Amino acid sequence: MNPQIIGRGYKQALEFCLNALNSLVISINDDPKERRNMLIRCAETALNSKLLSSYKHFFAEIVVSAVEKLDTNLLDKELIGIKEVTGGSINDSFLVSGVAFKKTFSYAGFEQQPKQFTNPKIIILKIEL
Repeated sequence: MNPQIIGRGYKQALEFCLNALNSLVISINDDPKERRNMLIRCAETALNSKLLSSYKHFFAEIVVSAVEKLDTNLLDKELIGIKEVTGGSINDSFLVSGVAFKKTFSYAGFEQQPKQFTNPKIIILKIEL
């Protein structure tokens, strides 16, 4: 069989697949509420078969809120950390915007340090502490 025939067949198959995919596209308008609702439904679908299926709406809200806080250019899921703490109920789960520490730092003279600051300077780190 001539290689050109095989190449033409692949191009026709590609065109057929692209047309089939384009026919399945669901467009989302720019309305933020509608977009958020669509993302929540997608997250609920993903959580449907997991152990958390009875809490899927609760966790879908948390997941979508966490993803919305990411930079729209990067959308790096590695920037979302999940910390497990034993005890409590599943409904005690919540989203923390920023960095969460399980316990405070302690060092010599820690008790003498001020517990409250006014106009602090804050540094943003891109490394794990």
